[in-house]
Amino acid sequence: MSAVKSTPGTHPQQSGETTGRTDLGRRLAARRNALGLSREQLGQKCGADANYIAYLEDHAASPAISTLLRIADALGVTVEDLTGASAERVPGRSTARRDSSLVPLDETECRRLLATHGVGRIAVFIPDGPAVLPVNYLVAGSDITFRTAEGATAARAAGTEAAFEIDNIDDVTASGWSVLAVGELAPVTDAEELHHLNATARSHPWAGGARTHWMKLTPVRLTGRRVVHE
Repeated sequence: MSAVKSTPGTHPQQSGETTGRTDLGRRLAARRNALGLSREQLGQKCGADANYIAYLEDHAASPAISTLLRIADALGVTVEDLTGASAERVPGRSTARRDSSLVPLDETECRRLLATHGVGRIAVFIPDGPAVLPVNYLVAGSDITFRTAEGATAARAAGTEAAFEIDNIDDVTASGWSVLAVGELAPVTDAEELHHLNATARSHPWAGGARTHWMKLTPVRLTGRRVVHE
């Protein structure tokens, strides 16, 4: 893929001399940082140079839709997510397309997609019945890890089979994908492993509070599906 250059089709359109980070710039920078990518690394993934990524993050700009599509794909989000157009919209209400089909994802693609997100859902069985909980998560080697409170629902499910799921919905194209990991849920007790997770975690759990109890799910089954259009 060739690098994005300052051509009419790809160079951001400036509005007079207006500069300053826009909603697009804020979302782009936040998503890039959440994935731990430098501007150079993101540029390599989407075919742009680091200076162009910096311009989009720090200036008022209107890049071509083709450029937004490449950047959004590299960040694992939709164009609407990137621009903020979907912030207040309930997802999944667009009309289905007649040429849609559901295709399975291989394990390599599932693992790649797992690395693009930071929030997922853990499904567990407890004496009160099944529970599905949103969690901030981190992929550590082959494990899916997250923090919770000691004695919380997920912590009490240690030693049982659990499922973890992430997905992405694109209302514009009526498409999307999902990844499901199934395995035993266990507490993280190794001191070296705990040190690595605490050092690697990019943020504290959004739910707040004393959520310092690390849990991990080691997948024994990893599957995914994608809605595509022929």
